[in-house]
Amino acid sequence: MFNVPETMRAVVYRGVNNLQVETLPVPPTEEDEILVRVAACGVCPTDIKKIEHGTLPPPRVFGHETAGRVVRVGARVSGIRLGDRVALHHHVPCLACRSCRHAAYAQCPQYKKTGITAGFEPAGGGFAEFVRVMPFVLPGVVPIPDQNSYIEGAMLEPVNTVLKGINRLGLLRGDRVLVVGQGPIGLMFTRLLRLRGMRVLATDLLVSRLCTAKEFGATQTLSGEDPGLAASFDEFTEGQGFDAAVLAVPSDTVLRQTQDFLRGGGKLLIFAHTRREGESPLDLSKVCVDEKDLLGSYSSDIRLQEEAARIVFSRKLDVRKLVSHQFSLEETPQAVALAAKPTLESLKIVVVQPE
Repeated sequence: MFNVPETMRAVVYRGVNNLQVETLPVPPTEEDEILVRVAACGVCPTDIKKIEHGTLPPPRVFGHETAGRVVRVGARVSGIRLGDRVALHHHVPCLACRSCRHAAYAQCPQYKKTGITAGFEPAGGGFAEFVRVMPFVLPGVVPIPDQNSYIEGAMLEPVNTVLKGINRLGLLRGDRVLVVGQGPIGLMFTRLLRLRGMRVLATDLLVSRLCTAKEFGATQTLSGEDPGLAASFDEFTEGQGFDAAVLAVPSDTVLRQTQDFLRGGGKLLIFAHTRREGESPLDLSKVCVDEKDLLGSYSSDIRLQEEAARIVFSRKLDVRKLVSHQFSLEETPQAVALAAKPTLESLKIVVVQPE
């Protein structure tokens, strides 16, 4: 048995850019739920957006890239044991609705509900000592092998989202792919595309990130400010244009520029434009006449849980190399601030807690 206290520390969102470390009750659980003591939680750009722009009303406890140890198991829960080290997914689809039948899992009404909470309206809860995991997301609980770390477990969810995005592109081995932006997500794209046999040209404004992209397998790297960028792209693609491009930065200007670098029939995956009500002028003849598809991809795909786990836990994608900073729970406001305004040295930011 694990000694579970009555109260815990949690980082509570109290308004725009207002995170407070507070004492909350440990969430009670029902017979079909589990309680997990959080060991690691990644700072995700979607949470930063909610905190910076106030897109959801307070109070909430954010954090959804979560891993930890199971400290309470309801009597009606099967397949999960007390003491298991696990990674969590806060969204799981019903697999029965119209959206699910079309494999559009992120549009499933159940998927849009958050099934993990540390209190208040469910919002992930990973920036707390304990989280309650509700029954409809228990299929998203993934065991962490003994040889792997909690941080690796916490990275399963973002890796899953990248795999989903790659699958949407329908690529052929040897295709030439441009990945714009080499933050943590862009680097995941670079590595996973190379694992599938693509030729990847990676761009970023920071030399340090381009060096990491090269280590992750990029065929070529270029600064986004290079005046000879277009000529280099032309040389890389032998004058044909890219088969696909991944936009891992939320820039409308770069979106329009990237579309021009695709071959006819190429595909542009938009991965970072998550803030609603944004508008951007586009030359739609490029979509219609040139057949350059614009694709979106958001959140994870439950069908890819096992593949994501194999890639991460085998370290074919060594996510440990993405983590540049670790903060304590009490330092979560600083962790979010650094993730929101990256430095030359920063990449993935993780909040960690001792066992």
